Amino acid sequence: MKMFLNSEWVDRSETIDVLNPYDGSVVDTVPKGTGDDVDKAVEGLKAGAETMRKMTAYRRFEILQTATQIMRERKEDLAQTLSKEEGKTIKEARGEIDRSSQTMELSAEEAKRIYGEVLPLDAASHGAGKFGFTLRIPCGIVGAISPFNFPLNLVTHKVGPAIAAGNAVLLKPASDTPLIAMKLVEILLEAGLPTEAIAIITGSGKEIGKAICTNPHIRKITFTGSREVGEAICKMAGLKKVTMELGSNCPLVVMPDADLDKVAKLTVATGFANAGQVCISAQRILVDKSVYDEYLERLEKETQQVKAGNQLLEESGMGPMVRESDAVRVAEWIDEAVSGGARKLCGGERQGALLTPTVLADVKPEMKVSYDEVFGPTVAVSHTSDIEEAIRSASNTNYGLSAAIFTQDIDRALKFAREVPSGNIHINWGTAWRADLMPYGGLKDSGLGKEGPKYAIEEMTESKTVVIHGKD
Repeated sequence: MKMFLNSEWVDRSETIDVLNPYDGSVVDTVPKGTGDDVDKAVEGLKAGAETMRKMTAYRRFEILQTATQIMRERKEDLAQTLSKEEGKTIKEARGEIDRSSQTMELSAEEAKRIYGEVLPLDAASHGAGKFGFTLRIPCGIVGAISPFNFPLNLVTHKVGPAIAAGNAVLLKPASDTPLIAMKLVEILLEAGLPTEAIAIITGSGKEIGKAICTNPHIRKITFTGSREVGEAICKMAGLKKVTMELGSNCPLVVMPDADLDKVAKLTVATGFANAGQVCISAQRILVDKSVYDEYLERLEKETQQVKAGNQLLEESGMGPMVRESDAVRVAEWIDEAVSGGARKLCGGERQGALLTPTVLADVKPEMKVSYDEVFGPTVAVSHTSDIEEAIRSASNTNYGLSAAIFTQDIDRALKFAREVPSGNIHINWGTAWRADLMPYGGLKDSGLGKEGPKYAIEEMTESKTVVIHGKD
């Protein structure tokens, strides 16, 4: 496939192979863009930003709604592309297409609901005869840098709201999974988006990301990825507006009154989805010691039922990780934990990028599988003595994206919700749950700002105050 900039699809002499993580076969090739391509694209996007600024909200709604309809019509083709390049199962890929379509539809609807407010200026001692109101205006050009793990839905969470708000967009997809993002750009253009209003550049994240961050004409940057890269982007971005959706090592707390069968099933569902490559995966499982052994027995049984294999087969319950090097890293962390005293109850077998779902018990806080972000199919189980210790353990991290507790005690649940510093709190469900309309974002090192189309539009617009000075 080709890049799109300055209203045309272009090739480059150097290319990047997009690989199927399961067998290493080449799915397609894409151009290897450069920082110069970013600057060239921005020159075209300047006109696109002006076009979008003048476009009515209703027309932006129409474009996004048409794109939604096309996405739904092409669901299976999009799902096949996504599954091949990312490695998630075909069933998970179809689910992501459904969610992505909803995200675009939500963005379309929110294009019609960008409000300002009336200001009571006569409430000021010198405000007699004054009338004020605010306008929300687009930032201009939005730089959108997206990750591999949800290569369509997380792109729609950036591109959809940016267009709804009246911006032009420069999209940098992950090098491992650019194809599905390129197909989205094709769909948007088919839906009527002005050609000068969007660009997509593939290539080195370091080089292209630096060019995006330092280009003076890009006003807003929205990024999803690791904390380390997010911090580097913020340093380079200077006074640009930024939204950072970063990593985590999400805690899941199990109290004595929890339904252990339900907890075990949801630990598996929210810990091993997409081979654990989800920033809100259940990772640190903190279980009351009174039910610790019973929970581990049920969790091991549930985990062993997950069939890991070729992601394109309907019967596969989990596919490979996106890169073999990532699977190697996670396997090394598992071995390190076992060497330090943790027990491996099941899993941890690697073949290429495929790593079987792993349950570690008796994990200590100083182990990497606990204090760092695993981002792989591994859950780390420890025991706690009461709700106070559980909250301390859950909070003992630099991250704060999602946290969960299983309990029937409303007082415990509310105490957990109030005291654990996390952007998302789940009661009687796992950590990996998100409705695309809700405000979504982390605390502490897990990020800045909120996503969800309504909230992303606020991040992608700026407020202008207008004061009419009438006669006293």
